[in-house]
Amino acid sequence: MSIKNVLQEMVESVDGALGAIVMGYDGIALDEYVKESSPLDLQVLSVEYATVLKEIRKAVDVLGSGTMEEISINTDVTRVIIRVIDNDLFVILALLMDGNYGKGRYVLRQKSLRINEILQ
Repeated sequence: MSIKNVLQEMVESVDGALGAIVMGYDGIALDEYVKESSPLDLQVLSVEYATVLKEIRKAVDVLGSGTMEEISINTDVTRVIIRVIDNDLFVILALLMDGNYGKGRYVLRQKSLRINEILQ
């Protein structure tokens, strides 16, 4: 199974999901799946959030509070859940504000493990 297939399964199994992308902290996307009806430019969103994630990771390291696992950024339009895969990659699941956030977190956690297996 390819990474794109895993991302598609993730998006299609969560109500209100718009798309998912695997991206490096360098801002380069590894793969993505976006619904045609999505109002978001997931590429641009991911590149911008990669910069923010690098800063959060630095802060977590300085504080010695453990390893960063998941970040959620909520706006009045979308909910973006970000899950760390390894030291180089993370996966983003973007949802509409009224999307199924709980299921999105669960599916993202499960599928990020699958993506990590594929990358090994």
